[in-house]
Amino acid sequence: MKRNTILPFYLFSFLLFLAACTETVGDAKQETTQPQIYPDYVGVTIPVNIAPLNFSMADETMVNGQWSMVKDQCQRIDAVITDGHGNSLHSQGEESVDFDIDDWHALLAQNGGDSLSVTVSAKYDDGWHTYRPFSIYVSPDSIDYGLCYRLIAPGYEVWSKMGIYERDLSSFDERALIENTQFEGCVNCHSFNRGNPADMSLHIRGPHGATLLRHSVGRNSVGENSVGGNLQSPTAYNTKTPETLGLCVYPYWHPSGRYIAYSTNTTQQLFHSADSNRIEVFDTASDIQIYDIEKNELLLTPLLKQDSIYETYPVFSADGRSLYFCAAHLSEELRVKSEEFATAVPASEPIGNPAGDSSLSTLHSSLNNLRYNLYRIDFDPATGTYGDHIETVIDAASQHKSVSFPRPSYDGRFLCYTLSDYGQFSIWHHEADLWITPLSSPNGDTSAQQSNEAPSGAVEGAVARPMTEANSDDTESFHNWSTNSRWLVFSSRRDDGLFTRPYFCHVDTSGVVSKAFMLPQRNPRRFYRERFLSFNVPEFIIEPTRFDGRQAARIINDESRKNFGVRK
Repeated sequence: MKRNTILPFYLFSFLLFLAACTETVGDAKQETTQPQIYPDYVGVTIPVNIAPLNFSMADETMVNGQWSMVKDQCQRIDAVITDGHGNSLHSQGEESVDFDIDDWHALLAQNGGDSLSVTVSAKYDDGWHTYRPFSIYVSPDSIDYGLCYRLIAPGYEVWSKMGIYERDLSSFDERALIENTQFEGCVNCHSFNRGNPADMSLHIRGPHGATLLRHSVGRNSVGENSVGGNLQSPTAYNTKTPETLGLCVYPYWHPSGRYIAYSTNTTQQLFHSADSNRIEVFDTASDIQIYDIEKNELLLTPLLKQDSIYETYPVFSADGRSLYFCAAHLSEELRVKSEEFATAVPASEPIGNPAGDSSLSTLHSSLNNLRYNLYRIDFDPATGTYGDHIETVIDAASQHKSVSFPRPSYDGRFLCYTLSDYGQFSIWHHEADLWITPLSSPNGDTSAQQSNEAPSGAVEGAVARPMTEANSDDTESFHNWSTNSRWLVFSSRRDDGLFTRPYFCHVDTSGVVSKAFMLPQRNPRRFYRERFLSFNVPEFIIEPTRFDGRQAARIINDESRKNFGVRK
């Protein structure tokens, strides 16, 4: 009897505590405008299985690289989410709203394909203000289990602490796969086969340089990986051969899992003295090759190994029978300057400020005219052989633009890429935007309306267009498709112009793009203001990676490496 009387007392006390922490929104001034919130989730389309969209009032603005208050600071924020079935979800807090994660997922599950209404109230010195409600559309298209990315400080000359991390997109759980505190060097170029972490490539730079490869076992007859199957331990490879320029980077898996397309790049960086773009990263040489995992052979072709052309960013088509890539024709002036600096300055060192050096200024001017087009070459996965000619897919140079980071959707409908003014490392270009071109129509037809205002598309008559709904006034750069080809994740500097953050947008089967939303956090303002790191190369994953970082560190620190071979 005593136990039964104590439990209700504690429950009653807890309810009193909750009531004391929540204020009644009374005598609120009714505003005719929708609220300014951070992150901006007003009118977005979200997956049915995404983590709660917690937010605060956007009462700050970026001034001279620092966040400043634009008006009286919000003292308390209140949000009520309702649906058309009489369900509601409420949260109130001093800094941000924090929706119960179980209740959030229950509400989304009941409203797939429908909209939610969000009413926000904020308390300032003069009392409560209630704003005009806004909607959030819940797409029935789910998003993949998680996201894998590199976290890195936006430094220029040396690397500091960095690592590869994975995040559960239905919650706020994040864990480190591997960090460079476990070895000396830099970790980058993580890649998976259509989001399946059973097929994984990871590059290590520095004194323990290597490429770690993990290849799945239990592959079925059509080349698909069995989710949750056995995982092999990664193998450390030396990818540099006498026949190639250098180490293999920028990996992209063939859908069969047998091949990986790589480029080899000799890279330099140059600082701007009077330009909105702080830094320029550029190649002084680059080629493309495909690695045959089963035979441990690099597959080469002279068509993708030309001294007068810089080839980079290779990706396979959805059916695996084409290889897309970016390439720029080298001017004689840039060739001479690039050779001079490639000889004088090691690739690992930055080139200084061009302001006081006429030769550097000449190089800078030449780089401004270096523009990459998008090309395609046939590939036969049965024999591992290339086609005998190269086709132009996007002639961006004729528009005085440059293409980088091509990514075809896995359903074969679209190809997304970044378009900037010049060069190929658009992550530092504030003018860089996402563009999309159809590879087929929703019914499978390859016909499309002709446009004279955009570069030629991937199929005859296709229209390439900017993804205006998702773009911003700042950098949009690296991006990847979800495995169902309905969601795109991309890096953007729109938040503060300094750090790249992951954003998501929905792309339906007709190519209609939704407004982008930032990766949710439990307390987004505190999280993004206090984590001074950029999210680099966001990749979808369909399940936890089950990557053993301690085992990988032992492999990296071991001097043993398996050498890539070359097909003769």
